[in-house]
Amino acid sequence: MSLLLWSSEPWKFDSLEETMAYDENLTRRMRAKIGSLPGLVEKKMFGGVGFMVQGNMACGVHGEDLIARVGPEHYEQALAQPHTKPFDMTGRPMSGWVMVAPGRHRRRQ
Repeated sequence: MSLLLWSSEPWKFDSLEETMAYDENLTRRMRAKIGSLPGLVEKKMFGGVGFMVQGNMACGVHGEDLIARVGPEHYEQALAQPHTKPFDMTGRPMSGWVMVAPGRHRRRQ
């Protein structure tokens, strides 16, 4: 179910996804790190940006959080790290995916 906002024209709705901000600096940093991967496609989704490799989402940015696919075999280990939490946008966490809070993915000096 998509959340909708009322627009200035009564017959049109704007999606909430279009109004949500995401960390563009983090997105640029991710683009610089993985931009040369074969088959990489950047796609706006879930109010942020997803990076697809060969048609499968590999990582992304949602708000200030980095979203990372770690796989089921590394999921518990990833969640044990500081500043991580399950990737959950629907009330049902996605196993194999984590969100990393800004304190952990900030650029190292």
